[in-house]
Amino acid sequence: MRPRDTATTALRALVAHPGRAALTLLAVALGCAAVVVLSGIGDGARRFVLDEFSQLGTRLLIVVPGRNETTGGAPPLLGETPRDLTLDDALALLRAPGVARVAPVAMGEAPVSTGALAREVGILGTTADYLAIRELTLAAGRFLPVADPERAAPVAVLGATLARELFGTASPLGQRIRIADRRFRVIGVLAGGGVSLGTDMADLALIPVASAQAVFDNPGLFRVLVQGRVGADLTVTAEQIRAIVRDRHEGEDDVTVITQDALLGTFDQILSTLTLAVAAIAAISLVVAGVLIMNVMLVSVSQRSAEVGLLKALGASAAQVRALFLTEALILGALGSLAGLGCGHALLWLIDRQLAGFTLAAPLWASLAAVLTALGSALVFGLLPARRAARLDPVAALNGR
Repeated sequence: MRPRDTATTALRALVAHPGRAALTLLAVALGCAAVVVLSGIGDGARRFVLDEFSQLGTRLLIVVPGRNETTGGAPPLLGETPRDLTLDDALALLRAPGVARVAPVAMGEAPVSTGALAREVGILGTTADYLAIRELTLAAGRFLPVADPERAAPVAVLGATLARELFGTASPLGQRIRIADRRFRVIGVLAGGGVSLGTDMADLALIPVASAQAVFDNPGLFRVLVQGRVGADLTVTAEQIRAIVRDRHEGEDDVTVITQDALLGTFDQILSTLTLAVAAIAAISLVVAGVLIMNVMLVSVSQRSAEVGLLKALGASAAQVRALFLTEALILGALGSLAGLGCGHALLWLIDRQLAGFTLAAPLWASLAAVLTALGSALVFGLLPARRAARLDPVAALNGR
């Protein structure tokens, strides 16, 4: 038997039992579609998170109060807390050779009102450098003025959503608003919006950092955003920042400096691992489909024993009979996996159409892995029926025994 004869005979055997073949194809297709859809969702989530962190800016370092480490020994004394980062600490970081800009950040929530309208939103206190560090753009007006960071100027920049909710279609520039118990004048409106690190930039009010500290009656900073100089090694810059803070905090190394690259790398690794794990779980269904292929092929061998006996009586070798049944199993795996790929990508496309700002696309490795797993399962689980058919005695097979 030539390879073409083997393939033709295998196809005819599958067509002769369309119901059985269709159910087997359905099992394989569902497994492949599950791998494609779940890996596409996982990879989409990974890219979404990385894009969110990339929108923070470039060459970014984040200084957070408190040392992020695990040490042995006795637990800290009751009530002991990390030392606050102060505005003076933030300004001192400009002494580091690798630092280009510094934006201290004070965060909280407070009611913002004008006339009879009020809205509880996030309040972000910062300085003029925040605009360049975060690479934000303005729709109207100007950003916070370049001035002494310790001066609590009564000015505010509103997110697009907050400006629309408070002033409708009218221009908010020059209008007066009240944040908590203090009055501010609107000098700018941010363009666009988007959610970054859980903060909706469109539904936010930005005021000078000293004003925010006064509103919340808290001299500490939530964090400090630092932009490194072009060409500077961020790892070295992070160490320079730690050294400056350590000198100011009486030798205590009580801040954590997170580099953007390290943050992106960590999240990329975690989410990639989760995507692989989800795809592997989905691939288990392909192994189940392989077991189904084996059962179908075993039934096929028992029903076609006379055919196998005739082939062997006409001179077909055991290897040729084995190849015939393995070809049937591989055809089932190949057709089922191709159908599953088509269904999986179509389903991802439909889901993607429903999710704004969340792009779903199955990575190439997922499609290849689904096809190879399906073919591998078909081949492995098709071996037992193929070997059983190859071992049939031609005379006994022709007699139906």
